[in-house]
Amino acid sequence: MLVEFESLPETSRIWIYQANRSFNATELVELKEAFDAFVTEWTAHGQDLKAGFEMRYNRFIILGLDQSLTAASGCSIDASVHFIQALEKKYQVELLDKMNVSYKQGEFVAYKSLLDFKKMAKQKAVSAKTIVFNNLVATKGEYQEHWEVPASESWHNRFL
Repeated sequence: MLVEFESLPETSRIWIYQANRSFNATELVELKEAFDAFVTEWTAHGQDLKAGFEMRYNRFIILGLDQSLTAASGCSIDASVHFIQALEKKYQVELLDKMNVSYKQGEFVAYKSLLDFKKMAKQKAVSAKTIVFNNLVATKGEYQEHWEVPASESWHNRFL
């Protein structure tokens, strides 16, 4: 059951997919249509899942699920991963690679491998004040409060 992302409770489980490049305007329209269709049909053991999504910075896809009605099952999570893998293939983009870091350079969102980010930290090219995207947050509440934070307030701080 597709709902507006904003209407999901703060306890909703989320998954964040960061792209290794920005999506263009045409791709964003196509992605919205694909997610509308997927989430509308997304189920767990035959029961509708109350879910929504949003796209941020033309690069991040945030999928949220209100588990108070129906929890995600292994099969429903697998279905979402297969859906994301199909998007990766269609758009020739990486969405599932968790070994990369996105951070802000002014208003621009940069994307680097974890190894490159570590090197940049050693070279002081990024600092404790650099705004990073903590894609490890697990709930909508955490996402709203701790997703876009200074590196000093995220797991990224171990490299500074």
